[in-house]
Parts: sequence; C-alpha cells; structure tokens
Amino acid sequence: MRSWLRSGALVLGVVLLSALGGFAGQQQEHEEVYPLAVLAFHERGADVKDYGAQVADILFAELATNPQLYLVDRQELDQILAEHALNLSGVVRPDQATQVGQLTGAKLLVTGSVFQVGKKLYLVAKVMGTETSRVAGTSVKGAADALGELAEKLAAQVAETIQKEANKLVPPRPKPVDLVAKIKEKIGRSRRPAVLIHISERHFGQPAVDPTARTELTLLAQQTGFETIDPEEGRASQAEVVIRGEGFSELAGQTGRLTTVKARVEVKAVDAHTGKIIAVDRQVAVAVDLSEQIAAKQALQQAAAEIALRLLPKITRPVKKRTR
Repeated sequence: MRSWLRSGALVLGVVLLSALGGFAGQQQEHEEVYPLAVLAFHERGADVKDYGAQVADILFAELATNPQLYLVDRQELDQILAEHALNLSGVVRPDQATQVGQLTGAKLLVTGSVFQVGKKLYLVAKVMGTETSRVAGTSVKGAADALGELAEKLAAQVAETIQKEANKLVPPRPKPVDLVAKIKEKIGRSRRPAVLIHISERHFGQPAVDPTARTELTLLAQQTGFETIDPEEGRASQAEVVIRGEGFSELAGQTGRLTTVKARVEVKAVDAHTGKIIAVDRQVAVAVDLSEQIAAKQALQQAAAEIALRLLPKITRPVKKRTR
C-alpha cells in the first residue's frame, strides 16, 4: 500500500495550468494540476515489434523537458498495472481508464498505436480523460526508419493537445456545495447510519499537522445528513458503521516556487455490529501550492472528497416501511 510513495512516484505528468480551488473551500492563487499517465503504445504488425515501449519512453523523455509538465518514473505505473492484472496499451476501455485514475491519481492517460504501411511509419496518440472518458487525438507519419524523430514530434503535439483540450477532458473541480448536492442525490431517501470515522495520516519527511482526510470525510458526512460519532466522547458503541483508513502524502517535485505533493487515501467501511466489510475504496490525488504543507492538505482533502462521493452512498440503509 505504501510502496508507491517509498520507491518513487507513479508515471504521472503534472500539467500546470490555472487556479485550483480545494474541496474544503481553501482558495489560493496557484496552478491547476493534471496528473498524466503514459502507457505503452499498441504495436499493429510484425514490422513494428518493440516500437510501442520505445515510443512511450521517447514521449516521457521529451515531455520531461517541457516546463509545463511534471513527470516521474514510469516503472511504478507498470508495477501497479501488474499488481491489478491490467495489461493496457492501445485500446483502453472507459472502465479501465477510471480504474487507472483511482489507482494512480491520473486525470489523463496518453496511449495509442504504432504501425507501418509500406515505407511510412504512423504514430497515433490518444489523450483520454479518466473521469470523463473523452478522447482527444493527434498523429504523425514519416519514414519507417525515423522512429525517434517522429516520437519527438508526437510528444510536442501531445503537449499542445493537452494544453488546448484539458478543460474538456477533465471535469472542473466541484465546489463544496456542489459535491454535497451530488452525494445527497446519490443517497436519495435512504437512511443515513451513525458513523465513526478514523483515518490516520502521515506526510513523509514531516509530521502530520492535523487529520485532514478524516476532517474532510467527517464534514461531508455531516453535511449530507449522517450522524458522526466522536470516539473520544465515549460514544463509539453507538456507531452503526465504522470507517477506518490511512492517508499518506509525499513531496513530488518543485517547479519554480511551486511545490507538488501526491497523496493517497485508503479506507474501508465495516458494519459495527456484524464486522462485515461494506465497502473498500482508495484514491490518489495531486495538489500544488507555494507551501508543501498546504499542498499536502489539499491533496488529502481532494482524495477524501472523491472517496466520500463514492463511499457514503454505499453505507446507507433502506428506509423501514411503517406497518399499520
């Protein structure tokens, strides 16, 4: 669970664009962050054997020189995909893209295909939003022996495509009030059980200042009608559902004065009376700010908020029908 933070970072390209508003309503003047995962390209035909991985490697190397992008090691992504039995290249289904997004925090995936027709080599790239399933594409073609040159050209076009289409591929971050409304809509008239929430946190290299993820999840639970139990008040036995988990955050890099932090939150909801696991969820998030601590808090808040949107509706109970 923690190896992705300790062994290095995921294959993420962080595109620094305009103003990010945190889920908890903290407004700061800083850049938007779009994590980007680069997958191996699909090889169509024996003439292009082993080209798919080479194209991905060249894209990585070229995009890493772009000051608007933050990229880290690709090997960690391969490890995560292997652990979850995901063999992705070329054609990625929307559900697979969503899963990669939840596992890595990636908002965008770059993949595609490479093939040869006669003496011409074609590289076709797709940029997919992991939350919207929308796709933008670009391609290059040239001499069959010019793989490196074509991949470099493709990298420039991918960066340009992301800059132009990111606002369509990635949905805008919901404001806190909008997020509450979405959760309420999903829950409907179902009964909200009393919940106890405990999420331990750690920021590698610095002590955690306060339980950011727990605070965010507790706040959203309260705002959507759940009774939240404070174990320190001796009322733990009154909880119907216990949500426990862990949150981790780590410095990912710096671009000028801006600091990028990645965070991962993992939780499970358990029926307090039967011990049955109701739901398990996890989310990776990335945030950027002038301060490392604030970026860490924002990343944890974002991860917890996205989990709340999926988890809280799953722990509700049916409303008992009245008998006459």
